Amino acid sequence: MKRHIDITVKGKVQGVSYRASTKAVADQLGVKGFVKNEPGGDVFIAAEADNISLEMFLEWCHEGPENAEVTSIENHEGELKNYRNFEIVRKSI
Repeated sequence: MKRHIDITVKGKVQGVSYRASTKAVADQLGVKGFVKNEPGGDVFIAAEADNISLEMFLEWCHEGPENAEVTSIENHEGELKNYRNFEIVRKSI
């Protein structure tokens, strides 16, 4: 059964390819949703997948890519949106 979780990643997570790495891992695990930078320096992820894939994905989010320094993660269940793929949301100009 699919679940939706919203994840906020805190720490040194912008400017370290966190979003690109998140997309690569999400695509590997079959996770759908999106990732975007937040104005305060956090990264926000909306993720949907089965329990096993989400657990593996969350585990990866705690580590992040090589140069990231994740200090904490907040996550909570959300309403299923049935995303078709996983996207990186760029800044709107």
